[in-house]
Amino acid sequence: MQKITFDNVTPKVFQGQGNLNSEIWQTEAVFEKGRLYLVEAESGKGKSTFCSYILGYRNDYSGNILFDNENTLHYKANKWAEIRSRHVSHLFQELRLFPELTAMENVMIKNQLTSHLDEKTVLSWFERLGIPEKVNQKIGKMSFGQQQRVAMMRALAQPFDILLADEPISHLDDRNSKIMAEIMMEEANKQNACVIVTSIGKHMDMAYDKVFKL
Repeated sequence: MQKITFDNVTPKVFQGQGNLNSEIWQTEAVFEKGRLYLVEAESGKGKSTFCSYILGYRNDYSGNILFDNENTLHYKANKWAEIRSRHVSHLFQELRLFPELTAMENVMIKNQLTSHLDEKTVLSWFERLGIPEKVNQKIGKMSFGQQQRVAMMRALAQPFDILLADEPISHLDDRNSKIMAEIMMEEANKQNACVIVTSIGKHMDMAYDKVFKL
């Protein structure tokens, strides 16, 4: 996948409200492979909706969302499953980790589908992120900030053309935010992937190619 295009997309919940003063809704917004984007939003402007549209969880909109030149409204469930496992990876704001599994098991669960990473690489991430002692600890016993680092590693444990990072550093200090950004961009650059960071507040301090106001 080389690019995602939002072509005059308007969520149905916003229809009839006139000009939304958005750089994504009701206009053309393009996200290209190999580039880094920030999508800034105020609460209630549709950030979660935006993420859900890219992931195919919702289609309650007018307009068109194109993956390359394909309209995603035509995708069936099996196509979306392939997209999410091999083309679009998502770091969820609410993390969606399995509390009964260890940190390493949570990271590697996606990797079992594609064998994208080796365990040595993942262990080096735990070390860099300052939580090597948490490798075999169950997620349910870790702090939210520690879980956030694990969730980021899990998002990187699959091949992707698009990495969608939703509020990736909301509970991290500046040092760990910087390390997370470094690891994330290292993996994205290896795959020449597009990275889309979303935020309603604190965001990663990186050299964005373009900033969209949602």
